Amino acid sequence: MNNIDIFKKLCLYSVPSGRENWAYPLIKNIFGEYGSISISKLNNLYVHKKGQRDDSLLVMAHIDEVFLIITEILDNGLLKFKSYGIDIKTLISKEVKVHGKKDVLGIINYEDKNENLKESTLFIDTGYDKDYLENIISIGDYVTLKKEFYTLKNNNITCKSIDNRAGIMAMYECINELKNSKHDFNAYFVCSSQEELGHRGAKSACYDIKPKLAVVVDVTFDGGNLGDNERENKLGLGPVICIGPNIHPKLVQKFINLGENYNIPYQLEVESGNTGTDAWDIQTAYEGVPTILISIPIKYMHTSVEIVNMNDVKYLGILIARFIENLKQEDLEGLLCF
Repeated sequence: MNNIDIFKKLCLYSVPSGRENWAYPLIKNIFGEYGSISISKLNNLYVHKKGQRDDSLLVMAHIDEVFLIITEILDNGLLKFKSYGIDIKTLISKEVKVHGKKDVLGIINYEDKNENLKESTLFIDTGYDKDYLENIISIGDYVTLKKEFYTLKNNNITCKSIDNRAGIMAMYECINELKNSKHDFNAYFVCSSQEELGHRGAKSACYDIKPKLAVVVDVTFDGGNLGDNERENKLGLGPVICIGPNIHPKLVQKFINLGENYNIPYQLEVESGNTGTDAWDIQTAYEGVPTILISIPIKYMHTSVEIVNMNDVKYLGILIARFIENLKQEDLEGLLCF
């Protein structure tokens, strides 16, 4: 498979928070040739590429996606739900996939066009009656957005769940870049669980792996047209290195130097507090883990039409690979002290 095909498979897979184990066969298929693969009690998926020494580092990208969950099957066959992480204004007329005993497709609509739009007025219409649905759908079944994967101009991609399958794809680019490399540290590539619910898998992964340091990969808001105009991040200009109290300053400088030395484009972003990512919990897990966050600019986050640029994904993978190759055990203390 080429990289576009791999990214397509990642994005089209349904992996709502709490059901990350659904992705185990996919991760095993994509990453299996590069290292040993395991799954934790909290559904973190670990890909371990062995190093020359005993110490470990982790590279993490969350694999879960925003979702809906079924709360009621109405007499007319319509399904009521609660959403998590999705702006309800973006849900009208969207196709969804209900994950019951078998997958059922549906479309979201709302009841009273004269009433203010709110979650309680929305429903999923599958076209089936209540008797049929009760045999295959239960209260608490997950629902994910359904959207095709499209390539756009200028090496851009659009699909659902690019947050954060773009991060998983960047980890693939990294481990593929390291395929024939002998590096000091054991590298654990972690597809973390329940990030969208509060970074739950991130902290537990640190207790499993006990890393000396961590690199977190996620997406960040694009600042271009129709984006977050308070940010300067732009699609296609490279991965975004975060600066702030959640991030270790020596790691920031190390990655900046690597970008300059290897002519890898990068951008900078400042977060004065909580980054809203796995980095927030990793930093204070275990004994405290020096952490850096590097992100991929994204448009239309938490919708069915998220957009990223494949060059940003690729360069992020290469940047982390150069970091792992250059990281020597004897240099660790100097790198991580303040």
